[in-house]
Order: sequence, then structure tokens, then C-alpha cells
Amino acid sequence: MLALATIWGASFLAIKIALGELPVLTLVAHRVVWAALILWGYVLWRGLAVPRDAATWGALLTMGVLNNVVPFTLMAWGQQFIETGLTSIFNAATAVLGVLVAAAVFADERLTGRRLAGVLIAFAGVSIAIGLEALGGLDLRSLAQLAVLGGALSYACAAAWARARLGHLRPQVAAMGMLTGASLVMLPLALAVDGPVALPRAPETWAAIAWFAVAGTALAYLLYYRVLAVAGSGNAMLVTLLIPPVAITLGWLVLGERLAPSALVGFAVLAVGLLVMNRRG
Repeated sequence: MLALATIWGASFLAIKIALGELPVLTLVAHRVVWAALILWGYVLWRGLAVPRDAATWGALLTMGVLNNVVPFTLMAWGQQFIETGLTSIFNAATAVLGVLVAAAVFADERLTGRRLAGVLIAFAGVSIAIGLEALGGLDLRSLAQLAVLGGALSYACAAAWARARLGHLRPQVAAMGMLTGASLVMLPLALAVDGPVALPRAPETWAAIAWFAVAGTALAYLLYYRVLAVAGSGNAMLVTLLIPPVAITLGWLVLGERLAPSALVGFAVLAVGLLVMNRRG
């Protein structure tokens, strides 16, 4: 879990660095295409069965849009205008939104009193992190925060879609398939909006792409499924709480970012809400 939190936490820094040279859609195209190629290699090397029916590939395409295209794009766009650590804090709201989406979609995921209390506490934390001044008007910074929260909501919807439509697939195959679907969407989109997909010139941009595509996407998915298998979904949720401290620290050390005290207080309240939701008994 610590390794996974470190990989994902550092990915926020890598994205921020790459945004210095690459437009958003081109960045996301690099992320999903390289990761898809790596996971195709893994699936073929392991001899895992690749889906052959159109219905499954349609579901994987939808998953790629919900879990990759929409959140990667919204969060990368938002990160141009807000700090790395703050992006990771709003990303942590995925767990809260996931509970709400699951309660709305699945009969066995009802919103108990404990879960509702955790959701309300967590949303209070998000509101504190956004700040009262941001709630009073819409500027680029406010829109960026809303964009990142929109990405978190897309992740939550993707989790429900995966449970409903992709439960019959091996997790590694599902990850490969959704990234393939995401690539089929992002490449034409990046070409249409940004022009020919640019190859970076700066070595640090290449290093950033290598990190968020290879480690932060392809490797991280494989590692995440390993954590799920060993620790269970409840403990795996704790990774969500470990990511922001990594991202905040790296943003401070490498980029000199400083978060407002309200953002740190908001994350602490959000963390309490997540722990209340996940408490057994």
C-alpha cells in the first residue's frame, strides 16, 4: 500500500512537470497509449484470455472513458491552475463519491447511518479544502477545483460500471481493455485539438511521462489488484489517505508549492470521514 501510494502520489508531480511542455490532451494520450501497450505485453506474456465479443469490448470502451479519458483530462486540466497536493486531496473524494454512486445503483450497497455520517464529514472536509472564498465566485482556480472533483465523480461511476459489467474479466485484462478503449478515444481527440501528438524535447518531460504512464498507470493497476487480493477493498481504501501526504510533500520539495492551512484542515476532516465510512461494526 505504501508503494502504491508513493507511485500515485508522485504521479501528480509528474503530471505537473509534463504540463510545462505538453498540452492536456496530448499528455493524456501519452499516458493511456504507453500504459495500454505495456499491459498488452503483460497479458500476452501471461497467456491471459483476451475478450473476443463486441459487447465486452463496448463495456471496456465505456470503462476507458469513465476511468481514464474523463478523469485524466479533467484532473490534468485542473492541475494547471491549482497545486499538486490540492489536486490529490480532491482526488481522495473518489472514495466518498463511490459510496454515493454505489448506493444509488446497487441494492446491496445501501447508505447506512454510519456511512451517511462519514459522507457528510468527508464533504465538509472537501468544502473546507475548497475554501469559502472559492464558493463565492467562479474563477479559473475555482473551476479547476470543480474539474478535479468532476474527475473524482467519473472514477466513482467507473467503479460501479466495472462491478456491473466487467466482473467476469481478470482484473489485468480489464485494465488492458479499458486503457485500449481510452487510447482509441484519446489519440483522435488529441490529434483533432492539439495537432500531431508531440514528442517532448526536455528530458524531465520524458521522465515524467515514463513515471505517470509506466509506473503510475500500467504498474500501479497491477499493484492495486495485488493489494486488493491481499488486503481487501477496505484496507485498499487506506491508499487514498496515503496519496495526498506524498503529493503535498513532493509538490513542496520539488515545486516549492505551499498549501493554504484550510486545505490541510480540509484533508484531515476528509480523512476522518473516510475512516468513519470504512469502520467495521
